[in-house]
Amino acid sequence: MMTQATATLAPGSAASSGNTKKKGRQRMTSSRRQARSGWMFVLPFLVVFIAMIVIPVVYSLYLSFFRDQLVGGNAFVGLSNYATLFQDGKFWSGLGHVSIFFVVQVPIMLGLALVAALAIDSVRLYGRGFVRIAVFLPYAVPGVVAVLIWGFIYGDQFGLVASINQFLNSDWLQPLSSEWILVSIGNIVTWEFMGYNMLIIYSGLKTIPTELYEAAEIDGASPFQIVKSIKIPAVRGPLLITLIFSIIGSFQLFNEPNLLKPLRDGVISSYYTPNMYAYNLSIAGGQYNYAATVAIVMGILTAIIAYTVQMRSVKSEAK
Repeated sequence: MMTQATATLAPGSAASSGNTKKKGRQRMTSSRRQARSGWMFVLPFLVVFIAMIVIPVVYSLYLSFFRDQLVGGNAFVGLSNYATLFQDGKFWSGLGHVSIFFVVQVPIMLGLALVAALAIDSVRLYGRGFVRIAVFLPYAVPGVVAVLIWGFIYGDQFGLVASINQFLNSDWLQPLSSEWILVSIGNIVTWEFMGYNMLIIYSGLKTIPTELYEAAEIDGASPFQIVKSIKIPAVRGPLLITLIFSIIGSFQLFNEPNLLKPLRDGVISSYYTPNMYAYNLSIAGGQYNYAATVAIVMGILTAIIAYTVQMRSVKSEAK
């Protein structure tokens, strides 16, 4: 009887093992199909990323190791271009301008964006929808058009500034002078991007649970205490994102000074910012190797600063 029972169970055990293997193969096939489908969705992005970002960066790095010479043509020079760049006063002058711009303009712009986001998030503000659109609207204006508009406003022979000086019978208002040109550029950038940063911060404020506000009101917290203890800590992430974007934008400053340059050619030089320096080296001077060196160094500096700011923010949140 035991032998018969064993013989009866044996086929069942073999069938069970076969079914298990079959299910395993089906799961493996299904997982392969899912992986293949995932790669098919990612593939268009990878192609564009490699073609538009990886290849240009690698090619720029390759160019930075060469130099056009009178004898021998384009020759390999190793790190010679980098050694020359670190002794180039024009590069350090442009880097100084964008560093001052970042230290002064970015905190002002993000502070105004934070205040605007808090005001729009407040239930006491009348017409919040209109204010939100009005603050964001300058970002919708193309950057070139925005600079041309402000260039007309800043002109001391025409536009708003000229009209004010004529009305006051004075020429004390000179936004395009060497003393005020960086402030004028900062004003344009603030006007352009404050609404964009405000929207990011405002989106962070909308994720705060209403229960926190209700609990704070029950505890007797004032509106200022709610802002200080609940709202501002809750938007540290969005503030960090806007700060990193602003770091990148500051060290890539190009459109505003380049478009204002014809209005005051003696004030804004061809190397006023590192990006302008690289552009004029390559387009006007034909020094593509040295321009690639400027671009590579600026990309590394920007990445280091952005990464340092991010890590310091992460450590402060951990504490």
